[in-house]
Amino acid sequence: MVSAALKDAQSLFTPVTVYSLLACAAQFAVGYILAQIWGRKCSGTDRWVLVWLFYDAIVHITLEGPFVYMSLVGTVATSDNIFAELWKEYGKADERWLHSDPTIVSLELLTVVLDGILALVLVYAIVKDKHYSVSGDSGGLTAPASPSPVPPVLTPTPPPRRARVRYQAMVDVGKWPLFTLLGAQEVSRIRQACVFGTSANEAIYITQDDEVFVFGLNCSNCLGTGDSQSTMVPKKLDFLRGKKVVSLSYGSGPHVLLATEGGELFAWGHNGYSQLGNGTTNQGVSPILVSTNLQNKKITQVACGSHHSLALTHDGEVFAWGYNNCGQVGSGATANQPTPRRVTNCLQGKVVMGIACGQTSSMAVLDNGEVFGWGYNGNGQLGVGNNGNQLTPCRLAALQGLCVLQIASGYAHSLALTDEGLLYAWGANTYGQLGTGNKSNQLSPVHIMAEKERIVEIAACHSTHTSACKTQSGQVYMWGQCRGQSIVLPHLTHFSCTDDVFACFATPSVMWRLLSMEHDDFLTVAQSLRKEFDSPETADLKFSLDGKYIHVHKAVLKIRCEHFRSMFQSHWTEDMKEVIEIDQFSYPVYRSFLEFLYTDNVDLPPEDAIGLLDLATSYCENRLKRLCQHIIKRGITVENAFSLLSAAVRYDAEDLEEFCFKFCVNHLTEVTQTAAFWQIDGNMLKEFICRASRCGAFKN
Repeated sequence: MVSAALKDAQSLFTPVTVYSLLACAAQFAVGYILAQIWGRKCSGTDRWVLVWLFYDAIVHITLEGPFVYMSLVGTVATSDNIFAELWKEYGKADERWLHSDPTIVSLELLTVVLDGILALVLVYAIVKDKHYSVSGDSGGLTAPASPSPVPPVLTPTPPPRRARVRYQAMVDVGKWPLFTLLGAQEVSRIRQACVFGTSANEAIYITQDDEVFVFGLNCSNCLGTGDSQSTMVPKKLDFLRGKKVVSLSYGSGPHVLLATEGGELFAWGHNGYSQLGNGTTNQGVSPILVSTNLQNKKITQVACGSHHSLALTHDGEVFAWGYNNCGQVGSGATANQPTPRRVTNCLQGKVVMGIACGQTSSMAVLDNGEVFGWGYNGNGQLGVGNNGNQLTPCRLAALQGLCVLQIASGYAHSLALTDEGLLYAWGANTYGQLGTGNKSNQLSPVHIMAEKERIVEIAACHSTHTSACKTQSGQVYMWGQCRGQSIVLPHLTHFSCTDDVFACFATPSVMWRLLSMEHDDFLTVAQSLRKEFDSPETADLKFSLDGKYIHVHKAVLKIRCEHFRSMFQSHWTEDMKEVIEIDQFSYPVYRSFLEFLYTDNVDLPPEDAIGLLDLATSYCENRLKRLCQHIIKRGITVENAFSLLSAAVRYDAEDLEEFCFKFCVNHLTEVTQTAAFWQIDGNMLKEFICRASRCGAFKN
């Protein structure tokens, strides 16, 4: 029996077995070498994917390819070569492999032609960083870095709300899971924060006394702590202490850019493509001051793409550096840019007001509302009408005649918001991130949400395929990739700010901007005052307007308003009254004014803000005047623009006057056809025409 077993073992382990194992090892070795050569600029994860793809292609072509050939010109059984000997081993288990069985041959033919070619296509996509690669906006291919699709819990549609404009938008940082690592006392000290990283595993925050802390995974030294150690306990960046942060952005490496109130620019983290701007490719383990070509320049805004960087100066100049394989630096070439370089060409002599980055694309909006884009354009994310890359800034001709105020870029799509509150989208649409109701890419801007009310804020970031916006009444919509599900039309949420969309539904759940926080664990003095406004239980004074009462507290009014401080004195009759009649202002306007004294907020539709502006002017409430102007700007339309301009002149609101004037000039033809334009006072009409003429409004 022993000799029989030994004989069986020898029959199983033949020279052909050895040849097969050696061939597999050789094929793998060749695949590994090719992956190292062609994938030298790829990440470690991508290189291992390349090893498998090369090995897969080699096996299909060198092993299964000869089988198909032998089966088409004859059979394996009648062939005499090393490959035939290998396949004859298969024939011992199933004779169909020996005699050109149609089922077997057709299956192997598809495997060789389709699978082998597809493996090589994916190799090309990864090496060239194409949009259809397994790590990009895949256009149908599954991105391995993304989690398994989880259906989102979409909230019921809430009822419409009244317009409510806050002077400063706030958000609760606790909605990001990473911040659950901190105690309540630590969270209460946070003034600004940002969650970033490929898995949203890194965070930076600034305290009330301008101390900067970081914690998290620390990929590529992106925490800037001086070492490569991860930390669950926040570490202080002493180098940045006391420097007020005005703008912060992050890349995919990740790398981090931070601009201070003094106009300084700091960078740290991944630097494989010189995206830190210090002229090297060494990782930045600590914050470094970026100064090359930026001497005497005050940086006001920063933006990061995957591995490139943009900075906007106080003078409206754009500087770019880092990875430039698709022209995203805007230099006119594709060589990487190691230090900041001013983006000129079509931007020469123009004033840029805002910048944004996709993964490998760049966008800029000018002070006149024009939009320019450059870099990778394979999905149409530049909006120039084609999908060819642009090595220098190219104007979006499709937005001609529109005045864009804000731009935002996702992974491979872009959004634009005009001064009339209109929303446009273009670029990649694999997940419905354009909100058009389908998944077709758009090479030019498309107007979306046309049936909705005025849009006042848009949100997207290069790390995600998610889009969001906020309307004038405070309603927040989201669309695109939302927790793995594709939402192809804007979906109304229960959120109060666009930031919550990214905290709860984006993948990864990063922050799309640097945030400011508020805390709900206790009532502050301000919150207590807000709660007691118009409270009959504690009030000691009532204002009567249009037959309605507003309950207030004399002490609060005296503290908050000089007008009331003068009124409530012993020699004034109002000081002895329990009810004061008001007849020069309407009930909504006066109530809104009193509520402002308690809350610093204005709860008033934009069309009524003119009356509040009149009141603020009469009572010398300069801060309220500024807030009224802010509300009116959001409510400006072609029909009311000239009326608002006259009101701004009448109430000596210089900032609002300048804004309304520019709006009228930007939409001159439409404005001059409105009733408000021809009903205006003759002197003012003459002044407007003269001023518009000096601005070149009537040039052909």
